Amino acid sequence: MASQTQPPRCKVVLSKNIANGLLAEVQEGVTTLERAPHLVGFLANNDPAALMYAQWTEKTCQEHGFRYSLREVSRDNIEESILAANADREVDGIIIYYPIFNNRQDQYLQQIVDVHKDVEGLSHRYIFNMYQNVRFLDPETKRQKCILPCTPLAIIKILEYLNIYNTILPYGNRLFGHTICVVNRSEVVGRPLAALLANDGACVYSVDITGVQKFTREGLKKSTHDVVDMEGLSIKDVAPLCDVVITGVPGEKYKFDTSLLREGAVCVNFSSEKNFGPEVKERASIFVPSIGKVTIVVLLRNLLRLIQNRRLDDVKPAAATERPGTLEAA
Repeated sequence: MASQTQPPRCKVVLSKNIANGLLAEVQEGVTTLERAPHLVGFLANNDPAALMYAQWTEKTCQEHGFRYSLREVSRDNIEESILAANADREVDGIIIYYPIFNNRQDQYLQQIVDVHKDVEGLSHRYIFNMYQNVRFLDPETKRQKCILPCTPLAIIKILEYLNIYNTILPYGNRLFGHTICVVNRSEVVGRPLAALLANDGACVYSVDITGVQKFTREGLKKSTHDVVDMEGLSIKDVAPLCDVVITGVPGEKYKFDTSLLREGAVCVNFSSEKNFGPEVKERASIFVPSIGKVTIVVLLRNLLRLIQNRRLDDVKPAAATERPGTLEAA
C-alpha cells in the first residue's frame, strides 16, 4: 500500500502574491488621473540596501504607470534639494532613503518634507495623528485621510490578506482577541507598528534590547492605546503568549528562537536579514519571509492618497484601495 504524503504543516506566503492584489487596485486608481503620478527619491548615502530599494521602486513605478526620478545628492545639498522638490508642482510625492546623517538631523529632514508630498508619512503631523488614532487630516469632514508609514502599513496589509483582521468585528476593533509580538521598537517601523496594531484592538508586546513594553487599548473603550513597561519580562516570557510574531531585527546574527513560538503561530519577517531559520516551518502555521514588494506597492498607494487629498473633488484615485474591512475604510 503506497504511503500518503502528509501536507506541509506551514504555509509559506510570498510577498509578491500579496503585492499583486494590491497592485491591481492601485492601477485602477491611476486610470482616473490626467497624468502619471511623479515620485521623487533622494539618495544621499552609500547604503546598497537603499539603492536596491530605490531600483525596485523605479521598476515597479515604470511597470504600473507611475513616473519615478532618483536624485542622488550630497549630504551638504540634501536640505536644499528637498525644499526645491516641495516647491516643484511636477513632483507629487517625495521619499528619502535614510539614514543620511544617522542622528537628529535625519529627523529634521523628515519634518521639512511638505506634508502634502510626504509619501512616507514621517512628518510630525502624520506621526502625531497615527499615535493618537486620528485617521483624517480633517476630522470634521473626513475627506483627507492621513498617510501611514509605508513599512508598518505594509505589514498591516499582509495581516489583512492573511485574515488576521476579523471583519465581523466593528471597524477599529478588528484585531481584538489577538496577542502579537513585535521584535523591534525602532521609531521608523517597530514602535509605529505596535501602536497601529494596538489601536486596532490587539494586545501587543513590543520587544527590543531595552526590554518589553505592552501596547493596548484597555477594554477598547479608549480611542488611543496605552504603553506599559513590563519590568523583569523578556521575550521568553511574552513570545509564547502570542498568536502572531513579527520580527525586524537588522543584524544578520540575530535569529528568533522558534522554540518560543506557540504551535500554529503566524510569523512575519520585515528585516532585510533572515530573522527566522528554516525550523520556523515546524511550528508556525503561516510564514511570510519578506515584505519588500508589498512595501513598494503601499508607497504607491500613499502617493495616490496624497493626490486625492490635494484634489478635494469627486474623483478619488485611491478609492479602489479602500475595500470594506480594511484599515483605511471607514
